[in-house]
Amino acid sequence: MSAFETLLLERRDGVALLGLNRPKARNAIDETLRAELPRALAEVRDDESVRAVVLYGVGGHFCAGGDLRAMSARPRTAYESRQRIHALHAWLPEWVNLEKPLIAAVDGSAFGGGFSLALTADFVLASTRASFCQVFARIGLVPDMAALYLLPRIVGLQRAKDLMLSARVVAASEAQQLGIVHSLYKPDELLEAAIRFAARFTEASPIAMGLTKSILNQSMHLDQKALAELECFAQGLCMDSAYHREAVQSFLAGEPLGFLWPKEGEAPAVPQKQEAPAVLREKGDVE
Repeated sequence: MSAFETLLLERRDGVALLGLNRPKARNAIDETLRAELPRALAEVRDDESVRAVVLYGVGGHFCAGGDLRAMSARPRTAYESRQRIHALHAWLPEWVNLEKPLIAAVDGSAFGGGFSLALTADFVLASTRASFCQVFARIGLVPDMAALYLLPRIVGLQRAKDLMLSARVVAASEAQQLGIVHSLYKPDELLEAAIRFAARFTEASPIAMGLTKSILNQSMHLDQKALAELECFAQGLCMDSAYHREAVQSFLAGEPLGFLWPKEGEAPAVPQKQEAPAVLREKGDVE
């Protein structure tokens, strides 16, 4: 376990579990959490034993967005507020482009910056009681934490305008229809389902996973020639990897490959816990 005030970080057989841990504030983002998120990012990024990451909220909610009480503690000039958002964008792109599969397990509310944080994930798994809201317009703000970049790329421009300009609450079922949510689960099954989903990637080539994700994340703004060049360089690196050579040998020998996505109805083993904290299963007191 790593020492954070507002985060829980646990490792389970190649899967890192990162929990937002301010349950009494619905995991709203205060200054401490803002500072600890990039630290946690660096830790899971640099740990070669971590092949996938699950981001979740403790206590029945994912994240209520920015902590307005903390944000209002002292007045800021327009320049200071601008710099405050700039500081977020010093690490948010690296979170989006983390070269490991990132799964967000969203239970309860994902509002404002919490919704934006969920959008940084490669896959959003949600509980049936989850709700999403780009709440910024209600308090006279524009969406932040990269939502203006990420949401239109997921749902399209017109639907992004609908969600951002109306600031309406989107139920989990609609979020799935819009393509925001990958799959839905009962609240008490969500976290374990997310861990099982992440565990599927632990036997894959980390080089191939990282490069594929990196190129896909650039595919919306690069032309075909630039993408072809990235494809060529990436394939050269992958073909030179021990993972590829061993996989080819297994295939030619008629042996099973190490990475095979489970068929419908099959599920990989749940990674074993390592120093699992009791708070992982706490419902907590939610305001």
